[in-house]
Amino acid sequence: MKNLLSAFRRSLPRITCLLFLFTFTLPATAADRPNILLIVSDDQGYNDLGILGNGIITPALDRLAAEGTRLTNFYVSWPACTPSRASLLTGRYPQRNGIYDMIRNEAPDYGHKYSPAEYEVTFERIGGMDLRETILPAYLKTSGYLSGIYGKWDLGTLKRFLPTNKGFDDFYGFVNTGIDYYTHERYGVPSMFRNLEPTESDKGTYCTTLFEQEALRFLDQHAGAEHPFFLYVPFNAPHGSSALEPEIRSGVQAPDKFKKLYPPVEKEYKEIKKFRYASPAKVLTTEAKVRNYRAAVSCMDDSIRKMLDSLDKMKLSENTIVIFFSDNGGSGGADNSPLRGRKAQMWEGGIRVPCLVRWPDGKIPAGAVNDAFLTSLEIVPSLAEATETSLPESDHFDGYNWWPVLRGETQESPRNDMFWKRRDQLGARVGHWKWVDMGGKSGGLFDLSKDIAEKNDLSKSHPEKLKELKAAFNNWLKKMEATEPRGPFRDF
Repeated sequence: MKNLLSAFRRSLPRITCLLFLFTFTLPATAADRPNILLIVSDDQGYNDLGILGNGIITPALDRLAAEGTRLTNFYVSWPACTPSRASLLTGRYPQRNGIYDMIRNEAPDYGHKYSPAEYEVTFERIGGMDLRETILPAYLKTSGYLSGIYGKWDLGTLKRFLPTNKGFDDFYGFVNTGIDYYTHERYGVPSMFRNLEPTESDKGTYCTTLFEQEALRFLDQHAGAEHPFFLYVPFNAPHGSSALEPEIRSGVQAPDKFKKLYPPVEKEYKEIKKFRYASPAKVLTTEAKVRNYRAAVSCMDDSIRKMLDSLDKMKLSENTIVIFFSDNGGSGGADNSPLRGRKAQMWEGGIRVPCLVRWPDGKIPAGAVNDAFLTSLEIVPSLAEATETSLPESDHFDGYNWWPVLRGETQESPRNDMFWKRRDQLGARVGHWKWVDMGGKSGGLFDLSKDIAEKNDLSKSHPEKLKELKAAFNNWLKKMEATEPRGPFRDF
């Protein structure tokens, strides 16, 4: 017995060391993993942050910039809503995940209002993300996360396409690409859902307020829970209002409270000879359009403030990653300066957007500005890395882990190139060089390290560089065409 005890004492340091190593190599428990708050705005301009000094009022976003890192060289995968949102949730190019154009109907652009029976069989109603595609909350679920989405879905309206059938645990919001902020209708069609069922119970309430209330409810319910959460708040602000009345559709709806934050305009409306389908038409003046746009951003910002305050109150801020960016470049009353172009275009103003990332307790720098070349395709792999979530090797992801770059552990971004295709509009960035083809109408070759505004076309002075970028684009396109096909647009 004495010999056994003596042997145990001699082995004790080794056993203690092994236990120490075992403890620190165990995978994180669900409670140890960070929470995630992902906020996406809609059509917000590159320069539309208060800290940039253009006069817009965004104290909550300014707070995020002060407490986190602002990315100046951040791109989305498409210059308009639907494909951009599909990519940020799948981590895959639009051409790979199948959503490489808008799931919408064009008839309202010509003043047509669908009857309920007619709308039921339109593409906007029956189109959706390929059921074989997996999105971020489904991956996070394997690591013990509960997920909620409150806002704009835009990836299919039929039950099989809705968020709670794609990995989210709770959903309240609208299912298509745009609505009236108060009626919650898209050109007269009710569009708000709670989980799998349509609802008109909140009709008349400004939708940003509704999404705020649902997000705060989610946070309150999950405060102190043993499981981590993923809260996705995809606002539709400050997207233009989807109504048929020209005086509404010509701008963004915003509450009077937030309009009053800005100087009054001399004239709210003007008469024009033609507005798409109305001749003549009453529309917002340019001054009123900009004022309303800014008020919608400020209203959204106030909702974000309440979410950040809620995290503080529940002592969750230190263990919550907060990410904010716009789904594409600004339009309407937006300010994309100093970039060229706007939403729906391959110029920088259509695809380079504001982005803020906060992860306290020294995880990434506070008050930093990072100029690294990064994109929304990095969201899925980076959050998987942060949450110790395994991603299946069978799914091909087009993004990279951005944390070493954001932490300053490396100055070089893992991304060297990015490609865009919207019908006949093409774009490629390789290093600091960018090639744009706006369907043959305009375009060129630009050195973004010297010309962020894309003013100086270098196609003639650098023909070999132009040839190099076109070849890179064609090679990318071949890879996309060779991948396993996904609906709803692709022929297979």
